[in-house]
Amino acid sequence: MNITVKDLLDAGVHFGHQTRRWNPKSKPYVFDHRSGVSIIDLEKTYAQLEKSAAALEEIVAGGKDVIFVGTKRQAQEILREAANMCGMPYCVNRWLGGTLTNFETILTSLKKYKKFLGMEASGALDKLYAKEAAAIRREMDRMNRNFEGIKDISKLPGAAFIVDIKNEEIAVAECRRLGIPVVAIVDTNSDPTLVDYPIPANDDAVKSIRLITEIIVEAIQNGLSRRVAQVKAPQVIAKRDEEAEVSFKNIDAEKIEEPQEK
Repeated sequence: MNITVKDLLDAGVHFGHQTRRWNPKSKPYVFDHRSGVSIIDLEKTYAQLEKSAAALEEIVAGGKDVIFVGTKRQAQEILREAANMCGMPYCVNRWLGGTLTNFETILTSLKKYKKFLGMEASGALDKLYAKEAAAIRREMDRMNRNFEGIKDISKLPGAAFIVDIKNEEIAVAECRRLGIPVVAIVDTNSDPTLVDYPIPANDDAVKSIRLITEIIVEAIQNGLSRRVAQVKAPQVIAKRDEEAEVSFKNIDAEKIEEPQEK
């Protein structure tokens, strides 16, 4: 990682929630309570961030995708931008219950949405009766909000990166039910034991969310680079084996001299 604990401090990562909203299960990651505010231990944040980034890199290198989830206002644009940078699915508007646990139904709805998009692109929508076309367009608007970042998804993600697990409790529950690893920014008002890789940090400040998301994106991009390298490597090996076989076939067996006894 190309950041330091001071960078985390400058971004305000250490500011937790007011002590009256403190979740006792976040105690291992709390440095102190000052002026009615919980202060997060940045040394532990750094260690957890490093661990989480390494885990995501391995998951992506193994050929799996990571879904970005964060519907709170501060996180929406940051996660949309981050997911598009690394070509990953995302949900920043509203998490539909069953997005993961009822995946087949979601795929059916996506197929319908793509059909409507095709009709609009080809001009077939304009040929329908005005009332029917208006109804389809209203449904397309709703689908666009719901499926904005998962339009091209075809399989369940290998992991999830979530901002504010208290706000995204349904997404966390679905991931836990399916055994999908969760990396999440967890503030002092949340239970870090609900996720596999908690990153104790301020989940309300834009600077804090952006800094941590940048590290996550870097890890995913490293994983994608390794994935590409792994795909290319077997082709090189196969080519070398083929060349060796051709060389062997060109050897004239009759010209090979027998070893002489000494």
